Amino acid sequence: MKLHELADNEGAAKKKKRVARGPGSGKGKTAGRGIKGQKSRSGVALGGYEGGQMPLYRRLPKRGFTKPNKLHYAVVNLGLIEKFIAAGKLNAKEEITEDALVAAGVTSNKRDGIRVLAKGEIKSKVKLTVTGASASAVEAVEKAGGKVTLLAPVAAAAE
Repeated sequence: MKLHELADNEGAAKKKKRVARGPGSGKGKTAGRGIKGQKSRSGVALGGYEGGQMPLYRRLPKRGFTKPNKLHYAVVNLGLIEKFIAAGKLNAKEEITEDALVAAGVTSNKRDGIRVLAKGEIKSKVKLTVTGASASAVEAVEKAGGKVTLLAPVAAAAE
């Protein structure tokens, strides 16, 4: 095969419809917008407008609540911690803190704290010090001979 024989698959690259480019284009003059009226003008957005009637999004009641001081945890699974220990990026003999997990690259940042979940299995005997952990994660670490110490959340400690 030579360079000049290369071609894209049929229908892979569709040409853009060029409107208002003369009568031969099939979309010339009014560019498929019809004649006059609000929709024929530029800069018109009709989303949600119902001709003066109260729009649906304003007729329906507001629902729910967004907590302004909600805590966002970085989630780390036990299987990932075990993988980093096996790779030699974490030392199972020393205490594994949140800063150690970030430094090793297990998670990019600790946000309001790190929460450990039980996905995957852990075989190493580790001492974890994190903000949160699921009950099954704590059980799995203790079954492997380790210990989990829970800290107060970062945002709660600042208050």
